Order: sequence, then structure tokens, then C-alpha cells
Amino acid sequence: MEATLPKRPVLNAPISTGTMPDFVDTILRLGAARSSAYVCCANVHMLVEAHRHPAFRPVLAGAAIVTPDGSPVAAAVGWLGGQRQARVAGMDLLPALLEAAAARGQSVYFYGTTPAVLAAMVARAARELPALRIAGAHAPPFRPLTPAEEAADAAAINAADPDLLFVALGCPRQEQWMAAHQGRIRACMLGVGQAFPVYAGLEPRLPAWARRLWLEWAYRLWQEPRRLARRYLVTNSWFVYLLVRAALGRKSGIKN
Repeated sequence: MEATLPKRPVLNAPISTGTMPDFVDTILRLGAARSSAYVCCANVHMLVEAHRHPAFRPVLAGAAIVTPDGSPVAAAVGWLGGQRQARVAGMDLLPALLEAAAARGQSVYFYGTTPAVLAAMVARAARELPALRIAGAHAPPFRPLTPAEEAADAAAINAADPDLLFVALGCPRQEQWMAAHQGRIRACMLGVGQAFPVYAGLEPRLPAWARRLWLEWAYRLWQEPRRLARRYLVTNSWFVYLLVRAALGRKSGIKN
């Protein structure tokens, strides 16, 4: 039987539940089985995208695991499901999985972002986790790939035979890429996006106390106001509205 975790719905999206060790162990077992499965790290933006764009919903529904990446998403699991859930962020999951993979002798592959970021990631992993088996790393061009390029990338990944394939192409492109390659790539794929430059040490992360206060969105907005203003101001407002509507609907018996 394929490794799995219980899921609870948040705005009609299936969010996996459990502790960080539960997630790490389940993902590594999926990788060891060479299961062509994928993992989405769901934040507010991703859930609102799934609500607004029906074509994106099957992508989340098809994921073996959907982590509560954002603090609001983790909190919503508790509010709507009656069970407290800790945040399982991609930025924490990536280093935890690398450490566990090194201990278990499992291999990893990094796909996405830029050659500079990948080089810094590989250098850090080699320095801190010398036992980690890095099967490969590749940064595809920032444009739609041709079918031949897609096939070549998939063939190269399969030839490297990693247990885990970390994908950083940005949301929702990385989630759509993983869904499209399910059954074509023999690995457990994980869309971790922004975790790549943070792990590489090229982008700072807020301290733990600020993350506990849900301030990461404000920090990223301060970093990239032009690109993220609409996403955060509009999307966050939509999320709160949809969450309140869902909670009221549960009380009144109305399906949302």
C-alpha cells in the first residue's frame, strides 16, 4: 500500500495532516518505493488559485501529500477540522528531508531555479551532509520547454534514479509540471519553490518569532512590493472571506 497521511478539506482542497516527522517519513517511503507521486506545499495563494481556477483543483487533488505550508492554512485545518495542525513549510521540509535522506542512504535531485542557486545548494549540502547522495541538478530555461526538451529532462532524471526530486519552478507552474510528469518520472516529486534560494543562503528568512506571528507575507511584500502587492492584499482578503463563509456554511449546514 502506498504511504499516505490523513487529509482534511480546507476550501475544498485536501490538506494532509500530521507532525513534521510524519511528513518526512511518509515522503521518504514514497521515494524509496520509486512512487511517481508528488507533494504540494499549500499556502494561501495556492488555495485561492484552486478556488478561482477549477482547472487547478485536480492538480491538488492528485497530490499524494499537500502540506499546510502557510500558517493560515495550518490554522484553518484546526478551525474547520477541529484538530490542531502545525505548519509544515517547504522551507523547513527541504532541509529536514535532506538530513533524513542522508541518514537513510537515499538520493536527491534538484530541478529548477538558476545554475547559481543550484551550485550554492549543492555546495551547502556537500559541506553539511557529506553522506547525502546528490543524483543531479538541472536548471531549465525560463520559458516553456519544447516536447523534446521535456522528454530529455525526464529521461535525465530517470537515468539519475533519485528517490526525491525537488522542483522549484514557481507556483502554479511547478505543481502543474509535477502533475503532468506523474507516471513519467520514477521519484517522489516535491514542489518547494522559494525554499531553493533560502537553503542556498542567497535569500534571508525571517526569524522564528516573526514566523510565529505570521509576518512572512509582510516581509516578502516589503522585498517585492510591485510583484506581490496584488497577490497578498487581494488573495489574503479572498482567503479570509472564503474561510469565514466556509465556517458559517458548516454551522448552517450549507455546502461551500
